[in-house]
Amino acid sequence: MVDTHTKPDTGRLTEAKDGPPRGERPQKLKRTIGVLGGTLLTLSCATPASSLFVLVPDLFSSIGTATAATLLVSILLCVGVAFCYAELGTLVPSAGGEYAMVSTLTGRLTGWLVFVMSLLVVMIVPPVMSEGVADYLEPVVHIPRSVAGAAVMLLATLAGLLDLRANAWITGIFFVLEVVAAAVVAVLGFAHTERGADSLLHGVLDRNGSPHTVTPILMISGIAIALFVMQGFTSAVYLSEEMDNPRRNVARTVLATLAIGAVIVLLPTIGITLGAPSLPMLTEGNFGAMLAVWGGPAVATFVSLCVALAIINASIVMVIQNSRVLFASARDQAWPTPLNGALARLSNLGAPWVATLVVGVPGAALCFVNLDTLYGVTGVSVTGMYLLVAVATLFARRDRYRRTQAWRMPLWPVVPLVLVVALSYVLTQQRSDYLLWTGGITALAALYWACYLRPRQDTRWLVTIPDDTPDTPDTPDTPDATDVMASTGPR
Repeated sequence: MVDTHTKPDTGRLTEAKDGPPRGERPQKLKRTIGVLGGTLLTLSCATPASSLFVLVPDLFSSIGTATAATLLVSILLCVGVAFCYAELGTLVPSAGGEYAMVSTLTGRLTGWLVFVMSLLVVMIVPPVMSEGVADYLEPVVHIPRSVAGAAVMLLATLAGLLDLRANAWITGIFFVLEVVAAAVVAVLGFAHTERGADSLLHGVLDRNGSPHTVTPILMISGIAIALFVMQGFTSAVYLSEEMDNPRRNVARTVLATLAIGAVIVLLPTIGITLGAPSLPMLTEGNFGAMLAVWGGPAVATFVSLCVALAIINASIVMVIQNSRVLFASARDQAWPTPLNGALARLSNLGAPWVATLVVGVPGAALCFVNLDTLYGVTGVSVTGMYLLVAVATLFARRDRYRRTQAWRMPLWPVVPLVLVVALSYVLTQQRSDYLLWTGGITALAALYWACYLRPRQDTRWLVTIPDDTPDTPDTPDTPDATDVMASTGPR
């Protein structure tokens, strides 16, 4: 049975009096990248090195030497999340990402709420990350955090207007420097080991200097930040409309990005834990001071500059990928007609230029706002998105979806069920004010749905699943023998 909540489409919106003109197709993004380009872009968005240097210190300050074990638990959870995104991303290859997948499988209201959560991440995370560049430029030049963040956001916006293939090369070069920085930290940490491997599970020192033993409750307290450290591999689904053979390559990109990102984050974290000159220095999270002790000021400066480039790189890719989410929402008629038309415009280079400006310019302005509460709201939103995607995966093999060609995860439905339970518990452990802010925003989104979208359900929020055939005759799009073969269900 066809899901009555979502109108399957092949790229043509439903005609109506306030919809697009008769015969007009929504613009289609060009399929120009493969697994390598998609992996480089997604890794750059996940920016494991900047997560290592910006977010992991917060974990060290709160849970001490339990950080590596907590990250390992979050990586195991992320494997399940990656399975869900890989299956749904190949089943529903749309630039809308989470909202397109969830809308198609569980209904348009649920998809709309997921979109609002993703929109919070879209607007908040890039400026939050970009402000961190000031800390790592400090060895060379002092720039106020807000000014540095705004400058990075404007630079990222300009880069986002370029051709996607060109950006894949730019971000690929930056990513190499990012990996080098993480590798240097890992090597120096292991080379200056001060304590045994048992310290990863015992002798925890928190920010108050109190020793603890690693317990499940202690690690769960840091899971939300740890999930955010690893977050980013899922953004491969935003590129599904621009990938050759998305039914195969989206899954490969998601899984490859998680595997590489996990290594880049986890190994240096273990090295830092074992090699920190002292536990108080470890809990301070001052990586620059540790690097200066291990390798001298020159090494500390080199790594800092590499991290600064990684943050700039991440900002560029986040603007690129987040603009695709807004583009997809406009194409799917989520807004009043004039706004839909503007956000769905593509430049001569194929970039959604208005959507890029809408993400980048307000992001620069947000660098001058106190984002502490919004940062917490973003963590709740990420966890909530993962939870709803896991729920949607439980519907991925019903009726026609069972016959649709897609990558299929092992151990279904055990994996999504475990994720639903685990992520629900993680949400219960978050601060009440973060939960209230996120709940209030979600309630406003539901009100917009009830007052504007639902009464216009024939002309608004029509989730588009573009045709995934290749753009040119010489671009093969035939799955290999390892793909799950099935007839394509109703589209």
